[in-house]
Amino acid sequence: MNLSRVSWRLLVPAAAALAALSMPAAAQKPNILYILVDDMEHELYQYMPKTKRLIEDQGVLFDQNFTSLSLCCPSRTTTLRGQYSHNTGIFTNVWPTGGFAKFHADGLENSTIATWLQRGGYRTGIIGKYLNGYPNSDVGPLYIPPGWNYWWVPNGGTPYAQYNYSVNFNGRTVSYGNTAPDHFNDVATAQAVSFLRESANDPAKKPFFLFFTPTLPHAPATPPKRYKNMLLDVKLPRKPSFNEADISDKPRWLRKLPLLTEDEIARMQTLYVKRRQSMLALDDMVETLVNELQASGQLANTYVFFSSDNGWHQGEHRLPAGKSRLYEEDIRVPLSVRGPGIPAGRVVRKLSANVDLAPTFAALGGVAAPDFVDGRSLVPLFKGPNPATWRQALLLESHTGLAGEASELASAGATTEPGLLEPDDMNANSAALAPAPAHVYRGLRTAFGSTFALFDIGDAEYYDLYLDPYQMQNRYSTMNAELRTALTNQLTAMRNASGAALRAAEEVPAGRRPAAAGAK
Repeated sequence: MNLSRVSWRLLVPAAAALAALSMPAAAQKPNILYILVDDMEHELYQYMPKTKRLIEDQGVLFDQNFTSLSLCCPSRTTTLRGQYSHNTGIFTNVWPTGGFAKFHADGLENSTIATWLQRGGYRTGIIGKYLNGYPNSDVGPLYIPPGWNYWWVPNGGTPYAQYNYSVNFNGRTVSYGNTAPDHFNDVATAQAVSFLRESANDPAKKPFFLFFTPTLPHAPATPPKRYKNMLLDVKLPRKPSFNEADISDKPRWLRKLPLLTEDEIARMQTLYVKRRQSMLALDDMVETLVNELQASGQLANTYVFFSSDNGWHQGEHRLPAGKSRLYEEDIRVPLSVRGPGIPAGRVVRKLSANVDLAPTFAALGGVAAPDFVDGRSLVPLFKGPNPATWRQALLLESHTGLAGEASELASAGATTEPGLLEPDDMNANSAALAPAPAHVYRGLRTAFGSTFALFDIGDAEYYDLYLDPYQMQNRYSTMNAELRTALTNQLTAMRNASGAALRAAEEVPAGRRPAAAGAK
């Protein structure tokens, strides 16, 4: 085999690990169902008992799983390509720094996990959200990107509100109204069931890859009407960091935020109830899909993944509801997997991330991931023993400076760009916003439980999560000097790297927590 050094390092350990899994007797390629929900932080995962019972308890939980840039389009691009944002060039949800428009214009969709698996003999499908800004006037409402055999993606209306939307279904527009049966989550679930049944009856017996992407619990988080009177008494979590009294240690941009008002907190409480109601719908959705796989005889040969594109903060450190920050609420997301050969009840505490999903799917499908891939296959972690070497630090990146949270948008006089399918995303869906360089950082989330970040304007943050799990005290100015130097050097090595060089830099054990690190 004439594999490059990069391909060899990426693929051989994964291939060996895959061979060690107990594959079906016929040795057919496995099916892959990837369920990606929208804006669900790790904490919400505990409210999905059916998902835990049907996926996590039957397979593996990746307990330290993260998204490298907590914003929808950058995260989804990373998932599709297996690259960090500094290598995809997708940093935001809108042109010219991100969104579908840039993804398409830069030709990134010509090489994604869909094209790789399709060439490897898979029937590929996507049902639900694709990339923010799809479709646009350059491609038209019936455009289908390369690599997809089955396409059911919103192309008009208000799919985030769950009613009054249209979809591009394999090249034709289908419209839905505002009656109970039109709820987007329910319709998408029924469409996924149809896809699974078609796959079971496929005369060609092709394996499938289904990328199923509902929009819940993204705001406005409208649940199906059958859940509207449930969980009305749940309370918005108020961690020690909620509406933090003293933020004098935080970066300059955050120190400018006032304490949250009662009206802001009340709005977050209302949204939290709807998000929790949405979790009921998502939990039932997972049960429906797993039951269909079982009924159609496909479950034993299907890997089922459950995750979220990014997390969500709601009042921590005075931040109104939103995302795209470096705090744990934003970057830590659930990941559980079941499938052939994965032992039940396994828990993995190695660092994993959305950048690893594309190479993982490629390894499972028996196809070569391109050399440009930055992530690593998670297959070696599906079944012990763990690999001798693994990632010691995960690169964290920020969007390129558009002002962030809802209150910040309001104070800047910003509005949502007309015509977008998406709401303002509590972030930066307006190309008219002026840059906010004070927000731009690169950082590390380390395997020894710390977060380290350097901002372009000179601010910095360091949190020891063992001493300070709620990230209340920025210890950068008092942290151990040797540790600061080691983390700075590792971040410098990683921030512009790619492929094998980036993976090698991740594996450097950048110091350990000194006994008195950060003590004041």
